[in-house]
Amino acid sequence: MRVLVVEDNPKMAEAIRKGLIQYNYSVDVLDSGFEAEDAAAAGRHDVIVLDLMLPDRDGVDVCRNLRRRGVATPILMLTALADTESKVAGLDAGADDYLTKPFEFEELVARVRTLMRRGQPVESGVLKYGDLEFDLNQRRITRAGKPIRLSNKETALLEYFMRNPDRVVARQTLVQKIWDSEYQPASNAIDVHISSLRKKVDRDFSEPFIHTVVGAGYRFGRPHGDGAAPVSEPDVDA
Repeated sequence: MRVLVVEDNPKMAEAIRKGLIQYNYSVDVLDSGFEAEDAAAAGRHDVIVLDLMLPDRDGVDVCRNLRRRGVATPILMLTALADTESKVAGLDAGADDYLTKPFEFEELVARVRTLMRRGQPVESGVLKYGDLEFDLNQRRITRAGKPIRLSNKETALLEYFMRNPDRVVARQTLVQKIWDSEYQPASNAIDVHISSLRKKVDRDFSEPFIHTVVGAGYRFGRPHGDGAAPVSEPDVDA
């Protein structure tokens, strides 16, 4: 799950970035409206957190232009202006929600989570596959009742896999959904995290869930009886 934060206040932007990372979101931060518009139009993000007042252009203009360009990514607009007129202007421009500064970070996370759920099937708050359970609210993971402790990136990987079971997920899809813009193509970070996740989730159990599909990516699910996996890109976003 990837969030684009557009905020020109360095301290505010860094606080939001660090906070969202703690909730296992991948975060890209920009301080320019023009750069943000191009980044958002690429379609790699699940939610955009957009400041109303930017140094090069108004956030309302950025929002309006994105909607004109057909970008449907949910937008949460941030502003220090609490008057109704400013809120209406943002919403009329195509923003999905509005949050006034200062705010409690837990409220921002709740609003981001709500925007991500829009248009998706209602879920119970617990992802289940076989004897593996992931409590999304408590961020608690167990298999056969045994607690499993994961790093932030491992947790994000497992959540994406559990939302896309029995689908072959390409490495580039994981880069787009789990890693931020600083990911280096030559890095072996994906392999390292997948290996660590596999050890924690599968090592002590007879039925492995995480499989490498040579030349295609990875698949989460039970082993196929014939040892082959159909190659297809996931169409369900985390």
